[in-house]
Amino acid sequence: QVQLVESGGGLVQPGGSLRLSCTASGSIFSDNAMGWYRQAPGKERELVARITSGGTTVYSDFVKGRFAGSRDNAKNTVHLQMNSLKSEDTAVYYCYVRSLSLTYWGNGTLVTVSS
Repeated sequence: QVQLVESGGGLVQPGGSLRLSCTASGSIFSDNAMGWYRQAPGKERELVARITSGGTTVYSDFVKGRFAGSRDNAKNTVHLQMNSLKSEDTAVYYCYVRSLSLTYWGNGTLVTVSS
Protein backbone atom coordinates (compact mmCIF):
# COMPACT_ATOMS: atom_id res chain seq x y z
CA GLN A 1 0.00 0.00 0.00
CA VAL A 2 1.31 3.42 -0.97
CA GLN A 3 0.35 6.65 0.77
CA LEU A 4 1.16 10.21 -0.20
CA VAL A 5 0.93 13.14 2.17
CA GLU A 6 0.96 16.68 0.78
CA SER A 7 1.56 19.97 2.55
CA GLY A 8 2.15 23.62 1.78
CA GLY A 9 -1.04 24.85 0.13
CA GLY A 10 -2.82 28.01 1.16
CA LEU A 11 -3.84 31.53 0.21
CA VAL A 12 -1.33 33.79 -1.51
CA GLN A 13 -1.54 37.10 -3.35
CA PRO A 14 -0.83 37.34 -7.08
CA GLY A 15 2.92 37.48 -7.64
CA GLY A 16 3.59 35.58 -4.44
CA SER A 17 5.19 32.21 -3.81
CA LEU A 18 4.32 28.90 -2.20
CA ARG A 19 6.20 25.65 -1.75
CA LEU A 20 4.38 22.34 -1.87
CA SER A 21 5.84 19.14 -0.47
CA CYS A 22 4.78 15.52 -0.76
CA THR A 23 6.15 12.40 0.87
CA ALA A 24 5.35 8.90 -0.32
CA SER A 25 5.48 5.84 1.91
CA GLY A 26 4.94 2.15 1.28
CA SER A 27 6.14 -0.22 -1.42
CA ILE A 28 7.57 1.97 -4.15
CA PHE A 29 9.90 0.67 -6.80
CA SER A 30 13.09 2.69 -6.93
CA ASP A 31 12.58 3.47 -10.64
CA ASN A 32 9.55 5.75 -10.49
CA ALA A 33 8.18 9.15 -11.37
CA MET A 34 6.73 11.62 -8.90
CA GLY A 35 5.12 14.93 -9.55
CA TRP A 36 2.10 17.15 -9.45
CA TYR A 37 -1.19 17.56 -11.23
CA ARG A 38 -3.75 20.24 -10.56
CA GLN A 39 -7.48 20.62 -11.02
CA ALA A 40 -9.26 23.95 -11.09
CA PRO A 41 -13.02 24.21 -10.55
CA GLY A 42 -14.89 23.04 -13.62
CA LYS A 43 -11.73 21.91 -15.39
CA GLU A 44 -9.98 18.62 -15.98
CA ARG A 45 -6.95 17.55 -14.01
CA GLU A 46 -3.74 18.61 -15.77
CA LEU A 47 -0.07 17.84 -15.38
CA VAL A 48 2.03 20.49 -13.68
CA ALA A 49 5.42 18.80 -13.33
CA ARG A 50 6.89 15.33 -13.42
CA ILE A 51 10.27 14.27 -11.99
CA THR A 52 11.76 10.84 -12.55
CA SER A 53 13.96 9.11 -10.01
CA GLY A 54 16.82 9.80 -12.42
CA GLY A 55 16.18 13.53 -12.13
CA THR A 56 14.53 14.24 -15.48
CA THR A 57 11.93 16.95 -15.04
CA VAL A 58 9.08 17.86 -17.35
CA TYR A 59 6.95 20.96 -16.90
CA SER A 60 3.76 22.01 -18.58
CA ASP A 61 4.11 25.14 -20.64
CA PHE A 62 1.94 27.24 -18.36
CA VAL A 63 4.40 26.90 -15.44
CA LYS A 64 7.74 26.99 -17.23
CA GLY A 65 9.99 29.65 -15.75
CA ARG A 66 7.76 30.07 -12.69
CA PHE A 67 7.62 26.68 -11.00
CA ALA A 68 10.53 24.42 -10.06
CA GLY A 69 10.31 20.80 -9.01
CA SER A 70 12.80 18.87 -6.96
CA ARG A 71 12.94 15.52 -5.20
CA ASP A 72 14.83 13.61 -2.57
CA ASN A 73 14.94 9.97 -3.61
CA ALA A 74 16.17 8.76 -0.23
CA LYS A 75 13.06 10.24 1.41
CA ASN A 76 10.60 9.63 -1.47
CA THR A 77 9.80 13.32 -1.24
CA VAL A 78 9.00 15.76 -4.00
CA HIS A 79 8.70 19.53 -3.78
CA LEU A 80 7.16 22.17 -6.00
CA GLN A 81 8.40 25.73 -5.62
CA MET A 82 5.79 28.02 -7.15
CA ASN A 83 6.79 31.61 -7.88
CA SER A 84 5.06 34.50 -9.64
CA LEU A 85 1.71 32.94 -8.91
CA LYS A 86 -1.29 34.03 -10.93
CA SER A 87 -5.01 33.84 -10.21
CA GLU A 88 -5.29 31.13 -12.85
CA ASP A 89 -2.97 28.94 -10.77
CA THR A 90 -5.79 28.56 -8.26
CA ALA A 91 -6.55 24.84 -8.03
CA VAL A 92 -6.26 21.72 -5.94
CA TYR A 93 -2.76 20.35 -6.42
CA TYR A 94 -2.36 16.59 -6.31
CA CYS A 95 0.88 14.77 -5.72
CA TYR A 96 1.33 11.42 -7.46
CA VAL A 97 3.84 8.63 -7.80
CA ARG A 98 3.94 6.21 -10.71
CA SER A 99 5.65 2.92 -9.97
CA LEU A 100 5.50 -0.34 -11.95
CA SER A 101 2.65 0.98 -14.13
CA LEU A 102 0.54 1.89 -11.11
CA THR A 103 -0.31 5.45 -10.16
CA TYR A 104 -0.98 6.55 -6.61
CA TRP A 105 -2.46 9.90 -5.62
CA GLY A 106 -2.44 12.16 -2.63
CA ASN A 107 -5.62 13.78 -1.34
CA GLY A 108 -4.70 17.16 -2.75
CA THR A 109 -3.85 20.53 -1.28
CA LEU A 110 -5.70 23.72 -2.18
CA VAL A 111 -3.78 26.67 -3.59
CA THR A 112 -5.72 29.92 -3.83
CA VAL A 113 -4.18 32.94 -5.54
CA SER A 114 -6.21 36.02 -4.78
CA SER A 115 -5.83 39.57 -3.59
